[in-house]
Amino acid sequence: MSVPTAARIYDAALGGKDNFEVDRQAALQLEESNPGILSQAQINRAFLARGVNHVAQAGVRQFLDLGSGLPTAENTHEIAQRTHPDARVVYVDHDPIVLAHGRAILADNKTTSVTTADLTDVEKVLESEDTQRLIDLSEPVCLMLVGLLHCIPDEQDPFGAMRAYVDRLAPGSWLVFSAFVSDDEGAARAFTERVHSMGVTWGRVRTPEEAARVFEAVELVSPSSDGSFPAVPVECSTWRNGDKPPEPRPADPETLIWETSGVAVKR
Repeated sequence: MSVPTAARIYDAALGGKDNFEVDRQAALQLEESNPGILSQAQINRAFLARGVNHVAQAGVRQFLDLGSGLPTAENTHEIAQRTHPDARVVYVDHDPIVLAHGRAILADNKTTSVTTADLTDVEKVLESEDTQRLIDLSEPVCLMLVGLLHCIPDEQDPFGAMRAYVDRLAPGSWLVFSAFVSDDEGAARAFTERVHSMGVTWGRVRTPEEAARVFEAVELVSPSSDGSFPAVPVECSTWRNGDKPPEPRPADPETLIWETSGVAVKR
């Protein structure tokens, strides 16, 4: 509890209660060094809601939410179960506090579960009791990678691990993805070093091109509601957000770090 974690910093940024003073201070330090960065938590959460709703509307009833973080408002199961009351959701995170709080909140929800695991240990996650009980890999599944990959260091091969998950999914499965990126090497390095200096287990801010590797085995859908915009990753606040036009990067050139996003289907 004396060292901040990514899940609790995110919870603090969302105004949640499941965090400690060390997490709140870490969030403030990140905001001081990168004004506006904490608002990304709200933006990312809104993207998650739009992405899950899109996939649920497409007929998917199973969701594997990796790096889910602490339960807050508008969780994956709440959104999916509005469309499909029988939708099944498995949340996976490596933070034991996520497990404790999640299981307490979801104790009476028989179609939703929380488990703790190393997310890069694909077999352990997919063969876990919770996953085996709720997820049928022979049917379409939505793999949630929202605000996750920047938390995983390069030496753990995050893209290789995520490709292994996709390879195990049935055709017709979906991917909902967002991650911190930057097209400014100095800004990316400075932010990464700042997070590491707090003692947080973390990866790094990658380039948009690096992050786009996650879509190699799937087919992106258009980020515009009418399907007119090319199927490319976009800044997450602009993905199918009403009349807001999709933008591959923030319109403000002074915004050097943002969250890229995309929703894709496995054919």
